[in-house]
Amino acid sequence: MIEAPIRRTGSAMWPYHPDLLETPVPRYTSYPTAAEFGPMPAARYAQALEGAQGDVSLYVHIPFCEQICFYCACNTGKAGKRQRLDAYLEALEDEIERVSDMLPVDAKVRRVAFGGGSPNALEPGQFLRLVDRLVSSFAIERTVFSIELDPRTFSPEWAEAIGSVGIERASLGVQTFAPRCQAAIGRVQSGALIERTVDLLRRHGVSSLNFDLMYGLPGQSHDDLRDSLTRSVDLGPDRIALFGYAHVPHLVPRQRVIDASALPGQAERFGMAWLGHEMLTGQGYDAIGFDHFAKPGDPVADACAKDALRRNFQGFTDDSAGIVIGFGGSAVSSFSDLLVQNEKNSGRYRMLVGQGRLATMTGVVRSVEDQIRGRMIEQLLCRGATDIGPIADDMLSDALVPFLDRGLVALNDDLLTVVPDGLPYARLVCALLDGHRPQSARRFSSAV
Repeated sequence: MIEAPIRRTGSAMWPYHPDLLETPVPRYTSYPTAAEFGPMPAARYAQALEGAQGDVSLYVHIPFCEQICFYCACNTGKAGKRQRLDAYLEALEDEIERVSDMLPVDAKVRRVAFGGGSPNALEPGQFLRLVDRLVSSFAIERTVFSIELDPRTFSPEWAEAIGSVGIERASLGVQTFAPRCQAAIGRVQSGALIERTVDLLRRHGVSSLNFDLMYGLPGQSHDDLRDSLTRSVDLGPDRIALFGYAHVPHLVPRQRVIDASALPGQAERFGMAWLGHEMLTGQGYDAIGFDHFAKPGDPVADACAKDALRRNFQGFTDDSAGIVIGFGGSAVSSFSDLLVQNEKNSGRYRMLVGQGRLATMTGVVRSVEDQIRGRMIEQLLCRGATDIGPIADDMLSDALVPFLDRGLVALNDDLLTVVPDGLPYARLVCALLDGHRPQSARRFSSAV
């Protein structure tokens, strides 16, 4: 049991600079970010698919949940009638077949990730049917499968399906164990339910289990967060992602249900982020970037130790594939020189696929400069350092001064390093390398 945050020898709370933290910034799961996406012809996506080389990862998006949470900014809707899911699954299978026909025959799929929404909004039989279509359409061998799950609708039948597919990695949306915070965000689930879900997953072969937790929730106190972290660690997840809640009701209408006056202030959020970092690293988890943690020996921790950590739309990952192909409504596909996104609305997505078309609607061509800046941002988030020589100029030098003067970063020749005290400011530093900034601050979340 964790009685209190266990501090490293000589550690103190990160330096708090509210003036810097006032600037909302992207999470940089891609570069350019989705804010830069514009109309993209499907022919450009088809060209990228036909020219794909090397290993490929697949992402399958299920934009449905049995119950909709107030806080969630994901592209998802209430599952409702089974016919709706059947129609979506049929379109998904058609898209999979169409895209697989465009890929070179030597393309090898090394990773398959199911996300949402909640993939377990599907019936287990529907999920197995979807997996069968993927296996029959692609060269899937020595492939790692991962899945996001909602504990509230997880069942023994679903656990059996996961075991039969051989899924090794799963992520549970836990968020918080505090009942009043759960009620405030529309995610009521008992500790016993989480424990039961963990037990089912472990018994059916999941060897890398992640918990998604949140701080900055309405009515949440430091004690609430401490208790949630303690109970999480006791259940033994291999990874923990600790996200700061982003309250953007102007972009996510369902968040209007949340009482903004009950949200912790910036200083409280900052203290919660530090509390989580100290508690989890004190319990033996390795810090992966700013808001992820993994036990030594977990694949992501190993990748971090070997300087092989990557970042994509699923967050920090050990996936080395240079191409990610997304299926389903709002799914994003990533190539070295292109990012494309499918139609977000599930009804219009089904219509496009039903017409025999690719569902691509938006995206951005990644210029050579975009690719250079994207690598720098990824290196800064994954490794804590990057060579800024290719883009160094007087404007960047001036922008770095507030971070240099406060000891949050170091600059030796052209090597920019985020020092330990600067960890919570990493995304702000990345924003200085973003050639598409400034963008509307209302589109992004708080840095902490």
